[in-house]
This record gives sequence, C-alpha cells and structure tokens, in this order.
Amino acid sequence: MKVGLFFGSFNPIHLGHLVIANHLASSHEFDQIWLVVSPQNPLKKKETLLEDYHRLALVNVAVEDNPKLRGSNIEFELPIPSYTVTTLAYLKERHPSYSFSLIMGEDNLRTFHKWYNYQEILDNFSIFVYPRAFSLDEVKNFHQEPEHGLLQHQNVHFCEEVPVMKISSSFIRSAIKERKDVRYLLTDPVLKYIDEMNFYR
Repeated sequence: MKVGLFFGSFNPIHLGHLVIANHLASSHEFDQIWLVVSPQNPLKKKETLLEDYHRLALVNVAVEDNPKLRGSNIEFELPIPSYTVTTLAYLKERHPSYSFSLIMGEDNLRTFHKWYNYQEILDNFSIFVYPRAFSLDEVKNFHQEPEHGLLQHQNVHFCEEVPVMKISSSFIRSAIKERKDVRYLLTDPVLKYIDEMNFYR
C-alpha cells in the first residue's frame, strides 16, 4: 500500500485541499492519500481553531465518497507537540508493509531544514512538493543554496502539474463570519456541517 500523508489543520478543509489530494492520488500511483488532521497545541489556544474531532469530522464528510482519500486522526494519539518524524515512526510500526510519503507545499519545504530530525525524514521517506504562494522556480533557487541542498535529494519530487487554487481556510473563516456566501469553496457536506454547527460565526 502506497500512502501519501497530507498534514494540515483543515480548519476547515476546502476545495483547494481536496483538488491537491485527489490529483496526487490519481496521478502519482498512490493507493490512498491520508489527510492527517493536526491536533490543537494546548499551549497555543486559538479561538478560530475548531476542536480536533470537529475538524476530523469535516475531513471525513468531505472525502466520504472517494475511496482513495481518507481522514486520519493518528496524531491525536501522540504526545503534543507532535513531530512529523515521530508520527512517521509510529505509522511504520503500525503498518510495516505500507510505504509512506509526505505531501507538502513548497512554503513548508523552504523551512524543512528547521524541522525536528528533518534529515531522518529526508533519508527515509519520499516528499512530494506542490506549488503554493511562491513559484517552484523561486523555491528551487532557494534550495540550491549550500546549506539546504534539498533540490538535489533523490527523495524530493516537485509536482509542477498540480492544479492549485489560491484560497485559504482563514479566508473562508473570515467570509463565514461576515455572512458571505462560500458555497463554491467547500463541498456541500462540509458546508452543511458548518452551517448546522454554526461554526466560525
């Protein structure tokens, strides 16, 4: 089983997340993409961050009709703060026959060298990088600097063909608070859940 791990707060999950996940699931020979909901750090309370189980529920209703996508609460079981390297080790222990890869935006790749035990991740897992606010050329130039060198690493794969929608969860939260129509930014089940629970108002 080849599994791509797409980490995020998903507060809320929106079409931008789903387009990326679905594209990678269908074009990079993944058997599944797991959308891993990051737990709330108890030391960093945020009024706009929904409870962990609500964000997981939103992910689950968003992907329930797609067998290649699934929500994951794996980090809810781990100590806070959750380090990616710890999560990966835990997943490998639970699923020794699975092959796991990371999916991240290039903005995260720019700071990847600051992650806890990043070299261990880099040496043992593939990383699929999709475009974000910067162009991939900018990111590639950044990572050609000697102290990073991630561009040349055999486990880093740039996915330049990924369709990217320039929307964000924070934009959606603000729009909902201002009573604006966000129907085309969320799936119908997610919008219904948010409306019924009166979230972000």
